[in-house]
Amino acid sequence: MKWDDLRRSGNIEDMRSRGPVRGASGGRGAMRLLFPLAKMLIGTKIGRIVLVVGVVAYFMGFNPLALLNTPATVPQSNAVETTAKDNKSAAFVSAVLAQTEDVWHTQFAAAGTTYREPKLVLFRQSVQCACGYADAQVGPFYCPVDQKVYLDLGFFDELSRRHGAPGDFAQAYVIAHEIGHHVQNLVGTLNKSHQEKQMARSSSQANAVQVKVELQADCYAGIWAHYINAKGSILEPGDIEEALTAASAIGDDTLQKKAQGYVAPDTFTHGSAAQRMAWFNRGFTSGSFQACDTGL
Repeated sequence: MKWDDLRRSGNIEDMRSRGPVRGASGGRGAMRLLFPLAKMLIGTKIGRIVLVVGVVAYFMGFNPLALLNTPATVPQSNAVETTAKDNKSAAFVSAVLAQTEDVWHTQFAAAGTTYREPKLVLFRQSVQCACGYADAQVGPFYCPVDQKVYLDLGFFDELSRRHGAPGDFAQAYVIAHEIGHHVQNLVGTLNKSHQEKQMARSSSQANAVQVKVELQADCYAGIWAHYINAKGSILEPGDIEEALTAASAIGDDTLQKKAQGYVAPDTFTHGSAAQRMAWFNRGFTSGSFQACDTGL
């Protein structure tokens, strides 16, 4: 994929330098600061009153040090520096995101609506978002509550080494798939699927609904690739094969065979390798919303 000269998106939120998310704010460091103050205050009547107020404030979510006009900042040790390799990957993600913006703005405008661009958050190891806490093991994901895509760049290495799906367009496919979930959110598909899963009589029925969601996102990723390919100056030979290899590598049956040695279709949540490749290819060959109707 020729991406060096492509525009970069302004919708990247880079949280990599913050490092992994830790426990509740304050932590043991703040508590250590309170111990000498508590020892001093407990010796007087007024001090004991202040101490009680401070304890109550602490459990209500306020910083008791603030009540004494004491600086409350505790140095964090989890900040990390980014590498040149990571920075290049971040630039690539920004370029791909910009291309999804261009494609979906055009597609939504053709349908008489307006595309709202999502944010893409880069993080390390773990992150706290509007959908809750998540670590890198869950892989890239989309949170419909805050309309953001979350990505730990380490997933790209895992995609190549662990899943045998190297190549920049394999990575681009993953990003485009998550943006596909944003498209679903904008058109109301995600909300409809949540309702259907709540009405499902069994976990297997709920899983089947989720498979339709994921396959449609694959198809939307294919639509994006269709219009990128139409520009004639971005895709290189082998790029589409890289995307299809990635789709196959992260199919439920492929992952289950590696993890447990057998396949349990009722537990699928993303679709088989064959299904994922077929739906991406359907979007790629047609470039049509209508071709991506998975029955939702």
